[in-house]
Amino acid sequence: MFKIIVELFFLVIIQAAITPFIRRLAFVLGAVDNPNARRVNKKPMPTLGGLGIFVTYNIGAFVLLREQFPTHELFSVLLASSVVVLTGMIDDILELKPRQKMIGIFVAALIIYFLAGIRMNVLNLPFIHNEVHLDWWSLPITIFWILALTNAVNLIDGLDGLADGVSMISLITMGIVGYFFLHTHQLYVPIACFMLAACLLGFLPYNFHPAKIFLGDTGALYIGFMIAVLSLKGLKNVTFISLLVPIIILGVPITDTVYAMIRRWLNKQPVSQADKHHLHHQLMKMGLTHRQAVLTIYALSLIFSFVSLLFLLSPTWGVWPLIVALLFALELFVESIGLLGEKYKPLMHLIQKIINKRSTKDPTVEVWHLGEEKPEQLKKQNKKSNQ
Repeated sequence: MFKIIVELFFLVIIQAAITPFIRRLAFVLGAVDNPNARRVNKKPMPTLGGLGIFVTYNIGAFVLLREQFPTHELFSVLLASSVVVLTGMIDDILELKPRQKMIGIFVAALIIYFLAGIRMNVLNLPFIHNEVHLDWWSLPITIFWILALTNAVNLIDGLDGLADGVSMISLITMGIVGYFFLHTHQLYVPIACFMLAACLLGFLPYNFHPAKIFLGDTGALYIGFMIAVLSLKGLKNVTFISLLVPIIILGVPITDTVYAMIRRWLNKQPVSQADKHHLHHQLMKMGLTHRQAVLTIYALSLIFSFVSLLFLLSPTWGVWPLIVALLFALELFVESIGLLGEKYKPLMHLIQKIINKRSTKDPTVEVWHLGEEKPEQLKKQNKKSNQ
């Protein structure tokens, strides 16, 4: 284990050393990110940062920690991730349409399913302890899982260091869960999580505000794809809890993606249309600086990671109160920052109605603004109490 830890630190150093060369290559290839509807950068920035992460991760997998990985699966994942990285590079240089990017991810997902054999097969339902064999549903569910998580990470990549840090927190949590809780006897899965997290740590100094290089779609798609594939390794025979855990760990990008889709549907806009109403945009509109917004989302990611561990430690009956509390707190937070817009705040309106109803039932509860005269009813009550 000590040897593995040393080699993980070595990966951090390799990543930090290789990134300046990738930055120069981005300028040579014309992979430059210009300001647009989704970005907050004011000037063109080099991308292709994900290419360095891809190279460093595979140095770890094929050289430093080669003995930890099964050969067939290692090469299959390399082929699939190469398709994703190539798709991202083309997008960073030439700018692909969303549908074209989805085709690249879809092809990579098919390679994972058929060639690598990484897929969801069985779902264990809670309480009734029955196994549901997914059969032919295994293919569409696996493909959907990979497409959804890959695009979730891609969508949150809107501020310097945001996708990098959130993904790193998620990968470390996945590695801890895989090592201590899943007991799959596949130690290489948590090792792979820690390897990718080490690559992201080495890249973060160049990507944190003010960034010198962006992940680009090359990086965001690759990281999201690898997180989806690695999470699937623990979901081969899915229990209800093991299905929830990676979803909760990735709570920030998944929440941002889901609410972006709902927001665009409510506003009758195409789902793929970019906007400036994502979580990080709303935090900055509230007055947070670039760094403060990123650190706030890091904190949210840590909270989601902590809650995911609570799910694993809780008894079966304790899962449902946790889910209800998490959804309630999440909805309240989303509405408070206006992630769906100022008009769509159903939970806050419901709470306001309950408060107003309570205040009308109790005539002693009154509200007045500072500087205004106190209501007559309260004046009389104060005189009685003084007498």
